[in-house]
This record gives sequence, structure tokens and C-alpha cells, in this order.
Amino acid sequence: MAMILASSERVILRVTRPNDLDFVLEAENHPENRNYVSQWTKEQHRKAVEGTDTAHVIIETNMEPSGYMILAGLNNPARSIELLRLVVTEKGQGIGRDVLKLAKRCAFNRWNAHRLWLDVRSNNPLARSLYESEGFQVEGTLRDCLFLDGQYVSVTILSILEHEYQASS
Repeated sequence: MAMILASSERVILRVTRPNDLDFVLEAENHPENRNYVSQWTKEQHRKAVEGTDTAHVIIETNMEPSGYMILAGLNNPARSIELLRLVVTEKGQGIGRDVLKLAKRCAFNRWNAHRLWLDVRSNNPLARSLYESEGFQVEGTLRDCLFLDGQYVSVTILSILEHEYQASS
């Protein structure tokens, strides 16, 4: 039986199992995703699955995997959790928004976060718009900090604090 962390009407977040890692690598490396997330090896994902400071999660819709998410810093003494990855394979259906709502609920209610933060690449304005519409505030931008496919890409740091989440839920 899979450990379910959270669910909504159409999305289930469950703990990643070792046999999910081929799907994770495929989703991460898909042309619609690979320009927006760092590429990890299977071993790096396996360590995240086994780690006690991370939640490596499979996103399911209709009983099928439709993405994955990684939350890091679950044991951070400052109670600052990072949404390290959010990869959705079924685009344009609102799944990302549903998952983000569940991620906030888990971070603040399950793991007692004070702050949930993430970074988003400048070449991903749709994701940034989603994060901002869900209450994340811009903290700053790391200008031209990545060099991808012959171009520099900036990264913006966003966060939502516990009291902001509580006020919006």
C-alpha cells in the first residue's frame, strides 16, 4: 500500500517508490520539462527517496502517475522547506495548481513549516505566474546564474510564510 501524503478531488500525492524512478527520470527529461528543472541521475533521486530530510512524491491523477515533486529541508531548524521540484506531465489541466495547494498544506500543516520557498527560472513565466497567484512573494533574483543551451538564465526566489498561508486558507 502506497503512503498517501495528501489528496484533492483529482490529485493524490504519494511517497515515491524505487520502481517509480524510471517514470521520474522520463518526466524530468521530457522536452516540455527539461529546460525548467535540473537533471538528476537515478542515484540522486534514489537518495532523495531514501532521505529523511526530503519528501520525494509521485503525483497521481486517475490512478496513474502524472508528475513528481520533491520537498527538501523537512528537518530544517528554521522550519524553512524548499519546494525543490514540481514536474507535471499533463499540462494545461490545472494539476500543477492542485499540487501546489497540496504542497503548501503539507509543508505548513504536516511538517510545521514557517516558510516554503522555491526558485523559478526566468525562462518559465507560466510557473512564476502560478506561484505568485498562489501567494508566493518574490524575494529576489539571481541574475544570469545558470548557463543552459548557450544562454544565461536568471533564477527568481519566491516564498510564502506561515501566516500568509494561514490567512489565505
